[in-house]
This record gives sequence, C-alpha cells and structure tokens, in this order.
Amino acid sequence: MLQEQAANKITESSSPTISHIANEFLTFCLGNEEYGIEILKVQEIRGYDAITQIANAPEFIKGVVNLRGIIVPIIDLRIKFRLGSADYDQFTVVIILNVAGRVMGIVVDGVSDVITLGEEQIRPTPELGSVIDTEYIMGLGTVDERMLILVDIEKLMRSRDMGLIDHSIN
Repeated sequence: MLQEQAANKITESSSPTISHIANEFLTFCLGNEEYGIEILKVQEIRGYDAITQIANAPEFIKGVVNLRGIIVPIIDLRIKFRLGSADYDQFTVVIILNVAGRVMGIVVDGVSDVITLGEEQIRPTPELGSVIDTEYIMGLGTVDERMLILVDIEKLMRSRDMGLIDHSIN
C-alpha cells in the first residue's frame, strides 16, 4: 500500500517536469528574427571555427568539422532559409544537434537564451498558402513583446532536400 502511494507521488511529481522540459527552447537569431528549437535536441554550442568544405555540396551545407572524432556536417540556416548572405563574426555560433541519432551542426548569427514557454504562449503556425513553406515551423512563441519562430529542427533535418539522413532506413 505504501509502495503504491510512493509510486503515485513520484508519477504525479514527475509528470509536470516532463511537460515542462518539452517546452524549453534554445533561442537564436538569424538576421532580425528570433527562432527557437527544442533544447533536448541541442548537444552543445560552439564558436564558429574552420570548416572543411565538401565539393559539390549544396550551398547551405558549409562543410564538415571533426568534433572529438565524429565528422559533423555544418548547415548554415541563413542560407537554407534564404535570408541573404551571412557575415561570420565573433557572435556567429554553431549549435551542435543530435537529431535522429545523427550529430550535425547549424550556423546561426547568435544564441540568445533558453526559455520555457507555456501552452498559452505557443500559437499555431499561420496559414500562408503555398507562397511560404511553413512545413518546418511548429508554431510561434510569444514572450512579452518578443515573437519567436519555433522550428521543428528534427523535421527540417530529416527532410529529403537536406539529404543528411538516409530515408531508406526509416
């Protein structure tokens, strides 16, 4: 009887934590816009460093880096999202992600912070017709006067046009 009560208390206390973690986002800037990705997909944040270019790679794939023995492809999201050319400076960072068991990095203009969004702060993706592809946007987050574009980074990295994850396995 006591074990059941203890198990129920653990379950009750852990449930809010699980939903709380699922709503934590790492925010970053691309140009004038602020984006967010699920914090659970982030492995680490590094400064922008030398990247080995790969011949015939799509323009948005900057190349690869050797991260402690793992060859990691680096994607420039500014180029992928067609936001103009990127200037790499001391604020430019690479967010190392672990998506679908694969380590990869994304280049962003700068990292802001980690925020927690409640359900009431997340709005559905607006319907923009066929003019703008919103397939990789999971919603819009609002924090005070700030608007965050919440990117479904796993869906983006798994997309066929990225070509980073073998779809024959899935």
